[in-house]
Amino acid sequence: MKKYVINHAGFIENVTFIASPNFDARPQNEISLIVIHNISLPPGEYLGNGIIDLFTNKLNPDAHPYYAEIHTLKVSAHFLIRRDGKLIQFVSCLNRAWHAGESNWKGRERCNDFSVGIELEGSDSDHFESAQYTVLKCLIASLKEKYPIQAITGHSDIAPGRKTDPGPFFDWKKII
Repeated sequence: MKKYVINHAGFIENVTFIASPNFDARPQNEISLIVIHNISLPPGEYLGNGIIDLFTNKLNPDAHPYYAEIHTLKVSAHFLIRRDGKLIQFVSCLNRAWHAGESNWKGRERCNDFSVGIELEGSDSDHFESAQYTVLKCLIASLKEKYPIQAITGHSDIAPGRKTDPGPFFDWKKII
């Protein structure tokens, strides 16, 4: 299994980094949870730059009707895994990315404070690609080696009723 090297600044070496402005300092230096998401922009469409544009506040509201609804959102994740398995980092693991929103894990609110957010390019209505699972499994192993990760969960588990991702087609057995 491939290992990713996470440096002292919270960045994975030798992967694409695209800086998102949508982060801030963690209130405590704690990283104990991994949250798995899915995202596609426009919804159900893959391989474009919509996700990157959203995370970097460059989404053109005129490019798609859905973009007009969301272009003012200030969101990010630490990582995105594209359909082909390409890994992109947007925020240092040591900072708080804005991926979980209002959330609760085992009675503890504000999951962004203590989690790493990983987005998979996908949707609730499609299977994920083998390459995505391969990269995700390696990324999780590397994060667990570097930080005291206690749990891995889905966005739907920390924001039930509000979020559904990573969705019914995500195969949890493939990352264990």
